[in-house]
Amino acid sequence: MDTGRAAKFPFLRESAEFAEQNSADLDGLITSPSYEPARKRGLERVMDALERSEVSYRPLMSDYDRLMEVMSYPYARMIVSLVGDRFLTKRYALAEAVRMNGLLTDEDPDTMMIVSEELGVSSASDPDGILRIGFADYLRLANRLKSVDWKLINTEVHSGLVYLPKEKFSRLMQNALQDRIESELPLMTPDEYRPYLRGAVDSVSMALEETKKKFSPTGGEGMKNEYLPPCLNRILEMSRQGLNLPHSARFALVTFLHALGLTYDDIIKIFSESPDFDESKSEYQIKHITGELSGTEGYTPPECKTMKTNGLCYNPDTLCQQEWMNHPLTYYRIKSGNTRKKDPGQDAGK
Repeated sequence: MDTGRAAKFPFLRESAEFAEQNSADLDGLITSPSYEPARKRGLERVMDALERSEVSYRPLMSDYDRLMEVMSYPYARMIVSLVGDRFLTKRYALAEAVRMNGLLTDEDPDTMMIVSEELGVSSASDPDGILRIGFADYLRLANRLKSVDWKLINTEVHSGLVYLPKEKFSRLMQNALQDRIESELPLMTPDEYRPYLRGAVDSVSMALEETKKKFSPTGGEGMKNEYLPPCLNRILEMSRQGLNLPHSARFALVTFLHALGLTYDDIIKIFSESPDFDESKSEYQIKHITGELSGTEGYTPPECKTMKTNGLCYNPDTLCQQEWMNHPLTYYRIKSGNTRKKDPGQDAGK
């Protein structure tokens, strides 16, 4: 068994076997003083996700240190599950996946095949180390990557397999692991473990609120009408006047308000100002768009070019007409002076 690989990639079956061979179990992880380093590292994994968008890595020389690293992974997952926040879940999944991507690029093809098999991705390599991935898996994992480098026309395809350099192969595995972690969480954590985890959960919850404020377009201060872009101001005015809003306008309004941090109650209150307000219909539309019905993060607001395509770009002002202005949320950030950088974990598929 390669214990170094088990520690680097703690989601592998090999990692679970390593823990089992050392009689490491959840009871010990939660309650035994011997596993304090694993608990400390598990909390660090989650904090790394919040603060750095990537779980940190350091070389581990002894099998004891590697075992602690392996056991820190389920501990981190329990913390995330008990906090029970979708933003945290997605951010943690991304941070673990980014960490894996950075490590996997330097591994040999055999390890890359082991990782891809674990993640349910059809792949192969030849004696020269050329990596290939199944056509269907490539489309599934590359569809969110916007760079032209990922367009199928710019790849080499033979007999239903896409040929990739190591860096691009690892990047697709990042997406695969991110999807897997998101689909697995939250875990059902036994009630008897909860008191032991309370301190870590409270620490993460406090850090989570600060992170949300940091990356919120409003800086956590709520929506201010004077910062709204002209398009959203017009849609709001039309809604309040009882004018018939096309679906694209309702979608843009709800996703924008949700992105600003408004709750369902806040949004439904705005819709209720319309003379023809239908609460049951509006409730379904809002909860569907925000993801409340499906338990997902919900849809993101359309960018400026989509608003223009849908005929929703009303009364653009000089800020709208700037060459770099591409999104209503960017407009709001600029107007409000809340110009913090976007979350570095939210890449555009580079």
